[in-house]
Amino acid sequence: MLETYSNLSYIGKYEENANIEEDFRNSSRNMRHKRTHTGEKPYACKQCGKAYSFSSTLHIHERTHTGEKPYACKQCGKAYSSSSTLHTHERTHTGEKPYACKQCGKAYTCSSTLYIHKRTHTGEKPYACKQCGKAYSCSSTLHTHERTHTGEKPYACKQCGKAYTCSSTLYIHKRTHTGEKPYACKQCGKAFSSSSNFQRHRRTHTVEKPYACKQCGKTFTHSGNLQIHERTHTGEKPYGCKQCGKAFIRPIHLQIHGRIHTGEKLYVCKQCGKAFTHSGNLQMHERSHTGEKPYVCKQCGRAFSYSANLQIHERTHTGEKPYACQQCGKAYTCSSTLRIHERTHTGEKPYGCKQCGKAFTCSSYLQRHTRIHTGKKPYVCNQCGKAFTSSSHLLIHERTQTGEKPYACKQCGKTFTNSSNLQVHERTHTGEKPF
Repeated sequence: MLETYSNLSYIGKYEENANIEEDFRNSSRNMRHKRTHTGEKPYACKQCGKAYSFSSTLHIHERTHTGEKPYACKQCGKAYSSSSTLHTHERTHTGEKPYACKQCGKAYTCSSTLYIHKRTHTGEKPYACKQCGKAYSCSSTLHTHERTHTGEKPYACKQCGKAYTCSSTLYIHKRTHTGEKPYACKQCGKAFSSSSNFQRHRRTHTVEKPYACKQCGKTFTHSGNLQIHERTHTGEKPYGCKQCGKAFIRPIHLQIHGRIHTGEKLYVCKQCGKAFTHSGNLQMHERSHTGEKPYVCKQCGRAFSYSANLQIHERTHTGEKPYACQQCGKAYTCSSTLRIHERTHTGEKPYGCKQCGKAFTCSSYLQRHTRIHTGKKPYVCNQCGKAFTSSSHLLIHERTQTGEKPYACKQCGKTFTNSSNLQVHERTHTGEKPF
């Protein structure tokens, strides 16, 4: 009887303790949940002062200071500061994307990325910049944007010292040193160092251009390209040079321009040693050695080493001249030619010869002129071996062999191998005597 009483008493106390523990857990959960509404953040980092709602989140954050990454991937060895980040990473190996958008079916490896993606459908951008008012769908993107105002670049490359506003851009940059290109196109085999460049390339196969300009209807493969294009309508140039005040539509253009002041030329040709301020310019130059011309005109079959040159060439067929001089109304197929023309009004000749002092309106004219001093003729005809000081002179020469005369007079139909001969001929109709 006494034993039974003791057992019952013990069970009663156990249940009472269990209930107290359960009540404590519930009240603790309730208290933690309330903080999501009140915004209370009682756990502050002693090193940087950043505050958190939960002690566990603070503990994970503290690892950014200590560098501790206790959770390692068994497949590739990459380590993380939290188990949840490791779990998300592991899905890059398994291909698992359990979080799918109900509207478009796009799937993601973690719920937070899906949550941010949904805002592309709703248009919700709850995070606004206090300085310029620009709004974003996620807080991290806002935080990165704010650094364009402060100039802060906390993520620096240990190999070359180049610094970035966000860690992901640094991570992609590091691949320029390692040569790693993990994103390969299944159709043509071309590989890329970043997924965004890979996605943009993939659309060149599908010709998918989902982003359309509301003003002119022009479509783009990437939202960033649309955003940049829209500035050609608004005239917005948010990236200004601190040294000379020149402003640019894109940050990369400012970065390249900055090298004019510093004289920095990071990209060197392995064949001839010529150095360039931009990797794209080096890539284009390398085609002068390989002879590669991947951009072909659908109308006449003429091939070009650079897509922009093809685009300019196509205007010779359409007659489009979108760049007009505000002083005399003369129009051109490309902006750089207009800029050179404008110097005929201002008298500006910024490119001077170091040997004889003769000055020119554009760098290519100076480059061609210096060959008079050096005697260098780098452009050789494959058929007869004749050499020229400029590629344009070689091109005109080649037409004498092919019989090609792409410049036609609109009045009488007579054709010419180059535009200057056409211009001289047209004066026989107008009676103009410029000299």
